[in-house]
Amino acid sequence: MPLDPLLLEVLACPEDKGPLLYFEDEEVLYNPRLRRRYAVRDGVPDMLVDEATTVDGAEHERLTAKADKGGARSTGAGPASAGAG
Repeated sequence: MPLDPLLLEVLACPEDKGPLLYFEDEEVLYNPRLRRRYAVRDGVPDMLVDEATTVDGAEHERLTAKADKGGARSTGAGPASAGAG
């Protein structure tokens, strides 16, 4: 189940407060700055820092390459990130 578009506009990383990348097909939100992945279950993001997983270099490269090819949406679609993702 995809995330609500309005929720995507306001979601931010709970640790650094920056935008996230949303991979709908993988049901994850990803912070490339901290290399943290947050699960999305049944359309509900699990934004607890203690439950996030840290990804290794290869996974980081895979996710950022996928995002660069249009495979992810950026959260926080306000003026600072308009057009991103």
